[in-house]
Amino acid sequence: MQYFQSQSPLPTPEEVLAKLPPAKTVGAFRLTAEHIMRGEDDRLVIFAGPCSIHCPEIALEYAHRFKALSDKVSEQIFMVMRVFLEKPRTQFGWKGFLYDPLLDGSYDIEKGLYASRELLLKLAALKVPVATEFLDPILPAYTQDLITWGVIGARTSTSQIHRQMASHLSMPVGFKNETDGNLDNAICGALAARHPQASLGINQEGKACSIKTSGNPYTHLILRGAETTSNYDEIAVSRAVQKQRLYGLSSRLLIDCAHGNSQKDPQKQQLAFCSTLEQIAEGNHLIMGAMLESHLQGGNALSMTDPCLDWETTEKLILWASQSQSGRSIAAASTL
Repeated sequence: MQYFQSQSPLPTPEEVLAKLPPAKTVGAFRLTAEHIMRGEDDRLVIFAGPCSIHCPEIALEYAHRFKALSDKVSEQIFMVMRVFLEKPRTQFGWKGFLYDPLLDGSYDIEKGLYASRELLLKLAALKVPVATEFLDPILPAYTQDLITWGVIGARTSTSQIHRQMASHLSMPVGFKNETDGNLDNAICGALAARHPQASLGINQEGKACSIKTSGNPYTHLILRGAETTSNYDEIAVSRAVQKQRLYGLSSRLLIDCAHGNSQKDPQKQQLAFCSTLEQIAEGNHLIMGAMLESHLQGGNALSMTDPCLDWETTEKLILWASQSQSGRSIAAASTL
């Protein structure tokens, strides 16, 4: 018995890229990201943006505000916009713009592929670096050239397929701890992706092929809290650093201020963000920055998925972070 209802052939990556060709700005963004990970650029990295993208026009309105703010703080902060096109579901629910761009259950994935890439190109033209969660291992063939920073989510950090995928992504990739707070699998995921991998995938012509990688040296841990507890405080971060060192991972890490670290209360993201900045100011250089779920309006006024911080609060937090970072840099220079 066959359970699928239909099969619709999709355009190959080559066909999509022929209509929507690559941009030239992403390579410079990735180089900056690598410098931050290596500690050669002392700016903070802050991811901010909607929990999920559902409307390109709204995303672009956010991006224009984001770009203006980014220009103001660029000497202290490298800002990366969250552009999450896929959403993992624990049970049921809308799976993201890529899968259902019309928001009506029609699942016009071909339209989603083109619309997603078109949005990413417009963001590249604005010179806005982009971070996204990679969920379907086929998707990178269509979009990875436009992404500055990748994320492997809490539900997939244990997945061998996603570790293999991260191994061949030409960008930094963060692995989130699991929803129960377990760090081990995310750390092991980051380490596995640093090693050579062989996997199945598709090439630009859409043909199934064997993919062999040399490993991605820019993988790291993202602390996102758990279902009932946070892990952004100084003690939790210290434990995470110690644990990853025991495994042999020494890379810098990010604090996700949303999800378990805010118990999905957008206002509590501010507590996690402030704690992160305080720890950095006190000398914890293994924390390279933070992630915020942020939208033009707060809560679920515009967000299709998790509630977000409003833009005004986001802007205040990032301006405060810029001032804090500037003061830290002056203090450090005075000791030389």
